[in-house]
Amino acid sequence: MQHKHLLIAPDDISRAVEQYRTPFHLYDEAGIRAAVRRLNAAFAWAPNFRNYFAVKATPNPAILDIVVSEGCGLDCSSFTELIMAARMDLRGDAVMFTSNNTPVDEYRFARKLDACINFDDIGHLDWLLDQDVALPELISFRYNPGADREGNTIIGRPAEAKFGATRAQLHQGYAAAKARGTTRFGLHTMVASNERNADYFVTTADMLFGLAGELHDALGIEFEYINLGGGIGIPYRPEDEAVDIERIGAGVQRAYTEHLIARGMRPPRVVLECGRVLTGPAGMLVTTVRHAKSTYRNYVGVDASMADLMRPGMYGAYHHITVLGATPQPDDARYDVVGSLCENNDKFAIDRPLPAVASGDIMVIHDTGAHGRAMGFNYNGKLRCGEVLLRSDGRLQLIRRAESIDDLFATLVEPEA
Repeated sequence: MQHKHLLIAPDDISRAVEQYRTPFHLYDEAGIRAAVRRLNAAFAWAPNFRNYFAVKATPNPAILDIVVSEGCGLDCSSFTELIMAARMDLRGDAVMFTSNNTPVDEYRFARKLDACINFDDIGHLDWLLDQDVALPELISFRYNPGADREGNTIIGRPAEAKFGATRAQLHQGYAAAKARGTTRFGLHTMVASNERNADYFVTTADMLFGLAGELHDALGIEFEYINLGGGIGIPYRPEDEAVDIERIGAGVQRAYTEHLIARGMRPPRVVLECGRVLTGPAGMLVTTVRHAKSTYRNYVGVDASMADLMRPGMYGAYHHITVLGATPQPDDARYDVVGSLCENNDKFAIDRPLPAVASGDIMVIHDTGAHGRAMGFNYNGKLRCGEVLLRSDGRLQLIRRAESIDDLFATLVEPEA
């Protein structure tokens, strides 16, 4: 079986295990910074390019501070994520708010931050005015291409997705905004998640830049920014190849020139909302083997559970597993690697070839730096694990402590006698 390279050195992982009780998510600052710089370099041709890091991927201020210091803005999808941006003193065009089924209070707060708002529904313009919420100076809508594009397993087919507006609705929405006196416009789409085909994103750019040109010609509007969304995937499996970021950048530049510059449009900013590709490979879930069990198959029980990493149990996602210190040993055993939830899908791996393991061994579950700890939950009263950051200078820093029983019980209201 092929093995994956550990982004964080085994000695640093062992040092973290000595300082902090497993399980915990461990992140590599140097790896995150390198990924952001590579993305920025691939789009250096684009005027005022900016990636808005998808806060939902890794909603921890210590991680957000790293990507912001490298030039990213924040892409928020909820009130809590907007609050994180506000507490980091970010506002204005440093914050993108892309939500759906949005309550009025979240719009009010986004307006307070003067965030760039991508409206999911053209009907929300009239609705906000009815709620006495002033419309922003810049109006942006999210496009759903429907049957014109294929999505993928995680995000689903666009025609079946709850997100965004149709092409016809966009014409109506921008025309209505212009009639109200709006002169500043943006355009957004998001059609795939964890996609590893570089050409898919170039096709998305062709689609969205072409649509921007169509709206420009029909309505006489200029776009300040065009947001191509995120969704760039990562190689979860050892045999997978990493996405060619430079190929995406060059392809988007070609589409930008053909659809926008050649049309004589005012050059808009190109922005993205990538999260996973920046932090995913730079994180890992570190867990300790508790028990080994053999019945109809062999099981390894660890102290982490699906409550700490939902992706494998939720939709069968693959995460590579390394047994720390066992690399020279052959993968001559096969295990289901499981947690302790009362659910049979509480599994990190099924029939996975691994070295023989014993109680006390340390397992490293790769590529959990995005949509890992963020998707945690408390079923069975499980306490979500903490987060540790390996700083570029080699220091280990606790950036979120593990939950306690007191945390879990703090929201309970005792019944009256």
